[in-house]
Amino acid sequence: MEPFVYHDIFDTKGIEYIVVIFFLLLLIPAWVFLNRPLKRKESPVHATGILTAGILRVPQGLFFNRNHLWTSLEPSGMARIGADDLLLHLTGGVQLDFLQNPGSRVKKGDPLVKISRNGKELSLASPVTGTLEQLNMPLTGEPAQLLDDPYGAWLCRIRPEDWQRETSTCYLGKRASGWMKDELIRFKDFLSTALGGESFHVPYVVMQEGGELTDFPLAGLDKEVWAKFQEKFLSDHG
Repeated sequence: MEPFVYHDIFDTKGIEYIVVIFFLLLLIPAWVFLNRPLKRKESPVHATGILTAGILRVPQGLFFNRNHLWTSLEPSGMARIGADDLLLHLTGGVQLDFLQNPGSRVKKGDPLVKISRNGKELSLASPVTGTLEQLNMPLTGEPAQLLDDPYGAWLCRIRPEDWQRETSTCYLGKRASGWMKDELIRFKDFLSTALGGESFHVPYVVMQEGGELTDFPLAGLDKEVWAKFQEKFLSDHG
């Protein structure tokens, strides 16, 4: 009978086991790295959004004034007034300051509210003449509502004196949709002129891929451009 002999496997296979363990230690991190979720790097255009006529909301039952305020007549005879979607897509988020007090009489074309962003401002004029009955004061604390729902987040209510005549030049229905598209085209032309043909060098303005704009193009532009925009787009022409 042969005597029992004890063999330590690590004496004979130790190197092989060490090699295998070392290989696994290298393989596991590599496997984790190769199977990690891929993160797609978005371009600034996709991150910011593209401003096209297709994204603009134009309810067909509202009266759109040429100075980019809308109005509607309530069953009570009160006119509800707000800022249209195009104006807000051009400026981005803004702060509000009402320029008139409830109970005062305002004429069509009188400054009604000031919207501002980073020290730049625009004055919005009343689309009708009448007595200012109510201001939507909660908007001053939550102006983001304007971007979320420009037609639900109205600015004020006015009791009009001559509704039919003063809204006769407003855009309604399909005419409003067509006018909004034309205004976006006009804004592109305005921007090219206002920037002296240097729109390619302004980070918030993209004139490429068919001449599309990024959303909120006015946000990164200076006071001079805002002043020109006020003159060209927010003056009440009737």
